[in-house]
Amino acid sequence: MLNEKIKSLRTARGISQIELANVLGVTKQCVSNWENDNIQPSIEMLIKLSSFFKVTTDYLLGLDERQFLCVEGLTEQQIVHLSLIVHDLTEKPLNQ
Repeated sequence: MLNEKIKSLRTARGISQIELANVLGVTKQCVSNWENDNIQPSIEMLIKLSSFFKVTTDYLLGLDERQFLCVEGLTEQQIVHLSLIVHDLTEKPLNQ
C-alpha cells in the first residue's frame, strides 16, 4: 500500500525517481526499493515524504484515504475558486 501511494504521488506530480531521491537526499535505488515494496522508508523519511507531497502520514500508510489541500497563504477568493474546481471535478455528469 505505501509503495503504491509513493509511486502514485510521484507520478501524479510528474517527477522521476531520481528527482524525488534528490529532494529527499537518498539514492534513486532507495526510491525504487520503496516503490517495489522491497524496503520501507524510515519514520524520518515517511515524514519527509508526507511533507513533500503535502499529505498526512496516515494517508501514506493507508490509514486515512482523505487527502487534504493546503490553502495556507491563499486569499479567501482563491480558496473559493479551488472549492468550485474540486466540486466540478467530483460532480457526476448528468448523462451518466
